[in-house]
Amino acid sequence: MRKNVDKDRLIEFGRNLATVRKGLGVTQEELSHRSGLSLSQIARIETGAINTTLNTVFEICKALGIEAHVLFISNK
Repeated sequence: MRKNVDKDRLIEFGRNLATVRKGLGVTQEELSHRSGLSLSQIARIETGAINTTLNTVFEICKALGIEAHVLFISNK
């Protein structure tokens, strides 16, 4: 059961990231350049395919000019 809950959280986090990024008018490619992360890594985070590190979350937030808590707000 825990794996399903964890996967759901990763998917929700990824959706939050994609929503915020798009709302700021930033493409995945632009975020990749700003953050120094690969385009494929950003895509995998946004789809919930990987469990990223907090350091990566902070790099993404810095690149987007947002606070980290924004990406953890549940829409449920």
